[in-house]
Amino acid sequence: MSASNWSTPEELVEQLERMWDRGEILRASLTGEALFPKQLRVRRPSTKELGERFEDARRWIRQLEEDSRARGYLLEFEEVVHRQLGRNRVPGRVVVPTEADALRIIGKTQDAERFHTLREVIVDAFPSLETWVHARPLKVVELAAHWEGLLAVLRWFSRNPCSGLFRRQLEIEGVDTKFIEHHRQVLTELLELTLPPEQILSERGTSFDRRFGLREKPFIVRFRLLDETQFIQGFSDLAVPLSDLARLELPVDDVIVTENEVNGLALPPRPRTMVVFGQGYALERLGEVPWLASRRVLYWGDIDTHGFTMLDRFRAHFPRARSLLMDRETLLAHRSMWVVEETQSTEALTRLNDDERLLLRELLRGALGERVRLEQERIGFQFVRGALERAR
Repeated sequence: MSASNWSTPEELVEQLERMWDRGEILRASLTGEALFPKQLRVRRPSTKELGERFEDARRWIRQLEEDSRARGYLLEFEEVVHRQLGRNRVPGRVVVPTEADALRIIGKTQDAERFHTLREVIVDAFPSLETWVHARPLKVVELAAHWEGLLAVLRWFSRNPCSGLFRRQLEIEGVDTKFIEHHRQVLTELLELTLPPEQILSERGTSFDRRFGLREKPFIVRFRLLDETQFIQGFSDLAVPLSDLARLELPVDDVIVTENEVNGLALPPRPRTMVVFGQGYALERLGEVPWLASRRVLYWGDIDTHGFTMLDRFRAHFPRARSLLMDRETLLAHRSMWVVEETQSTEALTRLNDDERLLLRELLRGALGERVRLEQERIGFQFVRGALERAR
């Protein structure tokens, strides 16, 4: 074993720093757990090494003795008998006597004092946060400069349940919308613990604003009418808030949802048909337009694992939706247009039909090539026209 394998003063300090980083020291100060006196792990010279490298060992011992006096930990020696060197005292245990000693050694005395002060302020304002504070003491310290604003936000939401206001309209002393956005994650945790359950919307994928009763920025849906007789005040291409589209029941029979903007713009005239421009995984929001479910809905996405995942999610809201140009025939007819899907989705899908499920399995297994992907905009347009004719 080389001298570098014997414990250095820095390595002893690192053991305490790891205890701090795990929150152990602060949690123990709350629960009364007896962490101290704390014995640290120490790697020391063996009896053989004492004989072979006696001077190195003496320098190592002297270094620990000097450091223990400077930092305040205790060295407990053991007597080692060597047949040639006789009796020698070697550090056997390194002990940190108290929590105060540990905090001083790692330079966290002020942080610990700050934590206990903040804990009293937070729990006094919101007793329901006591468990959170105990579980996440380092987060409390990390946010030390922001707790005045965080508590002000919590008080506002407690006093103004389900306000229906835009975040920009909130009148909170010393807090602006950027503060809320910057601390959105921790505020989510804290509001879930301080607000009554009936004031929290728990739907999957809900935004911060909707979840806590604010009015969120409108979700804009763009659509294009392919039938000139159905243009709205002469407009064929419009973008409206989702809530407006839900009220605007259009006299169409077919609704084509496509992820690619140019595809939606290039689709030819078609009787009683509208195109809705998809927005990736956000397309699930179309489920909030109830009248769409009574129309024939066609979903056109990429032929890759993410395309089928979005189709599967879309069918959670529109079970009768049919896929368009997402079949094996289309894929094989455009072999020269294949690209590589960077990362494949392995999400379990339960709403695909047999043909779609078989093609997805081939993509995942690499049966047709490694991570094969056909983007919808690479499909020949005459091929598209033919598929639309067959879909009548």
